[in-house]
Amino acid sequence: MKLLIVESPNKIKKLRTFLDNSWNVAASVGHVCDLPENDMAIDLESGNFEQKYQVSKSKADVVAKLKAQAQKAEAVYLASDPDREGEAISWHLCRLLKLNTDNPNRVCFHSITKEEVTKALKDPRPVDMHLVDAYRTRRAVDRIFGYQLSPEIQRFGMRSAGRCQTPCLNVVVQREEAIQNFKPRKYFSL
Repeated sequence: MKLLIVESPNKIKKLRTFLDNSWNVAASVGHVCDLPENDMAIDLESGNFEQKYQVSKSKADVVAKLKAQAQKAEAVYLASDPDREGEAISWHLCRLLKLNTDNPNRVCFHSITKEEVTKALKDPRPVDMHLVDAYRTRRAVDRIFGYQLSPEIQRFGMRSAGRCQTPCLNVVVQREEAIQNFKPRKYFSL
């Protein structure tokens, strides 16, 4: 039996309507790994920014079930969403299920129709490590800004800092500096 892992459990029922009995369909229920909550988990000292991911506490049971199903399967296909986050989920699943990311076990479909899914299953590809690296970079930026700036920002009554809040804060600071440094002068136009 082949195993197809999707992100959302809501997709399973529809997929089962047109996949034959040689397929088992399971869901990761989104991300299964993340950086630990109470630790930077990024190596800043060496300069390579290596990250230490761990299975999310809320996903331990899901991962255990997926591992058991993957061990019984003759082939495992990863069909998480076709975006950076979905690629990262597939990468984490490869690591946890001991699958080779270079093997063509990644399938992408943009709609759940028999034609689209059948076409995707006929043309699997390896995990796109460029998308995974984009995800890992975004997580590193989130974590570095968040861990280093949030304590400072909290002193001013704001909750936290991240890749979105930090540029906004920079605009506010630059504007405030422009106001403070403004020198009024008279001018005339004719």
